[in-house]
Amino acid sequence: MTAKRVGVLAIQGDFEAHARALARIGAEAVLIRDAKELDGVDALILPGGESTTIAKGMERLALYEPLRAFAESGRPVLGTCAGAILLARAVENHPVRSLALIDVTAVRNAYGTQVDSFVAPADAGAAPGLEGLRCVFIRAPRLRDPGAEVEVLARVDGEPVLLRQRNVFAATFHPELTDDARVHALLLDGAR
Repeated sequence: MTAKRVGVLAIQGDFEAHARALARIGAEAVLIRDAKELDGVDALILPGGESTTIAKGMERLALYEPLRAFAESGRPVLGTCAGAILLARAVENHPVRSLALIDVTAVRNAYGTQVDSFVAPADAGAAPGLEGLRCVFIRAPRLRDPGAEVEVLARVDGEPVLLRQRNVFAATFHPELTDDARVHALLLDGAR
């Protein structure tokens, strides 16, 4: 695979862990804090962190429209945890402004507080190549009411945790906190 340049929104959150995960699979991470930095990027990650803080930063930096245009160009986008919230059509439990790029409702902190964090394997029946995926949940959202165009790629305890709508992927967990690069590779596959 040719090395790809992947933008990682670097307002707040675990963007450095995503950069390390991308490096492990031969991709170059480009930290995004300005719309101009999206030029020449093949794919984009909206990391986990605190969705209110990231949303305020996106507003302050005038990134909502450039990020939406990036996704609408067909290039792949992955949102993890808070990033998944920011991609959702609707947000519940202290709503934040979202990009409305994937037809789901995100329920913030639906699994509980920081002390309720956990690790679980994906249920049997995950999409081919994702079997046994180890999922790290930290103050994770739930993604409810997926629309007809949304494909559920993985579930944990029957709940959708990794979804795709065309070129947009949303994960309620943190794939960057494991050595398993399959979710990042899935993003790169979309950038071919």
